Amino acid sequence: MSLFDLTGKVAVVTGSTKGIGLAIAQRMAEHGAKVVISSRKAEVCEQVAQGIRDAGGDAVAIPCHVAHKDQLQALIDGTVAQYGGIDVLVGNAGVNPYFGPSLTMPDDAYERVMNTNVRSNFWLCNMAAPHIAKRGGGAIIIVSSIGGLRGSDKLGVYGISKAADMQLVRNVAVEWGPKNIRANCLAPGIIRTDFARALWENPAIASKRCRETPLQRLGEPDDVAGAAVFLASRAGAFISGQTLVIDGGVTCGSLTSEE
Repeated sequence: MSLFDLTGKVAVVTGSTKGIGLAIAQRMAEHGAKVVISSRKAEVCEQVAQGIRDAGGDAVAIPCHVAHKDQLQALIDGTVAQYGGIDVLVGNAGVNPYFGPSLTMPDDAYERVMNTNVRSNFWLCNMAAPHIAKRGGGAIIIVSSIGGLRGSDKLGVYGISKAADMQLVRNVAVEWGPKNIRANCLAPGIIRTDFARALWENPAIASKRCRETPLQRLGEPDDVAGAAVFLASRAGAFISGQTLVIDGGVTCGSLTSEE
């Protein structure tokens, strides 16, 4: 059996209609998982689920706005009703409505970032973990960011929320490890998605990041999806409470070069 085989596993992926979440859902389906596609818009969720089914995979759509606790519960309950349980949870949905110094960040923007990026994942882990435990264990994966490892003069509170996600998985790993549940974070650098469009479409930012990155490029959604499959599968069976950085090497040491 392949170390990366997910046959028969049920994976719930939030924010899975585009970008990193979509890539994770598609790759997990390719490796045999039954995938639950979830984001705010029901029509888009169904389109993505149908695309996976058309490619030979198994997927259903359960729309959910992660900021609403009742909708998160409906996502978990709907998954269990459809597939009988949960083996893998991927908390990918996140927001960043503000780009600028913390000094001038409005309170409502702060609350939206922290509630969506941290509280929703906290709720979701607590809702899903008992079901994962009933299946004999599994994996919880939260998509964080290298912003949680570095200070920023423009993305400070976003970074705070992502650092909190790293601590969340450490706590989940300790609390649920005896039930064979592994919890880990993925911390991508700049990935070419709609979410990060303001960064990679800015020529100055993109050029500077590529120059400073040892691999000399920006990331792609599949660069993150492969790591998610790894952590969800038997290949990652002894990894828990960790943050896996996926940034082309930029946080380990920046290259310097002339313009």
